[in-house]
Amino acid sequence: MSTLRPKAVYFFYYAALACLAPFMTLYYAEQGMTGAQIGVLSGLVPLISWFSAPLWGGIADALQRHRAVLLLNIAGFAGSAVVLLLADTFPKLILAVVTYAFFVGPIVPLVDNAVMGILGEQKSNYGRVRLWGSVGWGLSSLFIGTLMDLSGLQIGFYAFMGIMLINLVVSSKLPMEIAGGTRPSYLSGLGVLVRNGRFLLLLLASLVFGVTLGVLMSYQFLYMEEMGASRSLMSWTLTANTISEIPFWFISAGLLRRFGSSKMIALALGVTAVRNLAMGAISDAWWVVPISLLHGPSFAVLWAAGVADADAAAPPGLGATAQGLFSGMMFGLGSALGGFLGGPAYEAIGFAAMYTLLGWLAFGMLVVFVAARLLPRRRAVMG
Repeated sequence: MSTLRPKAVYFFYYAALACLAPFMTLYYAEQGMTGAQIGVLSGLVPLISWFSAPLWGGIADALQRHRAVLLLNIAGFAGSAVVLLLADTFPKLILAVVTYAFFVGPIVPLVDNAVMGILGEQKSNYGRVRLWGSVGWGLSSLFIGTLMDLSGLQIGFYAFMGIMLINLVVSSKLPMEIAGGTRPSYLSGLGVLVRNGRFLLLLLASLVFGVTLGVLMSYQFLYMEEMGASRSLMSWTLTANTISEIPFWFISAGLLRRFGSSKMIALALGVTAVRNLAMGAISDAWWVVPISLLHGPSFAVLWAAGVADADAAAPPGLGATAQGLFSGMMFGLGSALGGFLGGPAYEAIGFAAMYTLLGWLAFGMLVVFVAARLLPRRRAVMG
């Protein structure tokens, strides 16, 4: 089956997201929000997503209406930008952010689940499909920062809505066939999934990674602004993210076949530790650009391995649920903790110390992951 359609879905989704998501904290600050208020607003998006991703995934699995659920969420996500633009007080921004977050959470897990079904026996090629999302993100990033310097942050909202509506049309024809065969009841399958120790360790690793990613996504631009960076320079860090992602998406199939998902996750956690420790050591915003090149061997490697891990752990008929739990833990609870705690943390100890702490947190998770998943396997092989 052709992968052209899912490649287009990823491309337009991430092209739209690059126009808005990285600039949200700047928009909040422009609206007069304090650091604590920015922390609340930043934390709300992933917190609601933590709930909405598995909720919508469960509805799609239980009702077998995956495409309808996907299109509803894409339409709601596009419309949420209007609500954000109209919000001019903190309470109104809370309502707008809750709306935004409720619809964004399940989109990628539903598409990921569809792609794994399309690929069939070639599931390891997921990264070569997903890399088109990075291409879309990178192309948007080349232009949006400059446009914002010229026209203001609001241009990002309009670009986001336009591109997301294109994605709605493209997604309407996305193949979302469900594998046949005997399936357990949804609740019994869910019970099997949440008792899977290997899957739970994946969720813990994605939680810690999500905390670091949440701080990067929510506060990196404020950190750069403190160091005197322009918005054009900020957008170049997004382009650097993309440049580093694409080759790792492309080679992820080979990495999975040669090393397996566990070693890939361990690699990603190690690179994440280095990335955050480096962010804590800089004094010039230009350094963020080369540091952003570590995004590929951290995020892209962990995501490709995590999607494969979640797919392997999912009982028949619970693929969207497993992907929703994995995504919800990273971009939901983990990113929520990063968003909520990041605002008060940078006001209390400064950005540099905050990133240094995140680096050691990632290193600690690496030690736990290796001890729990890789060392027992090595002892079994040696025995």
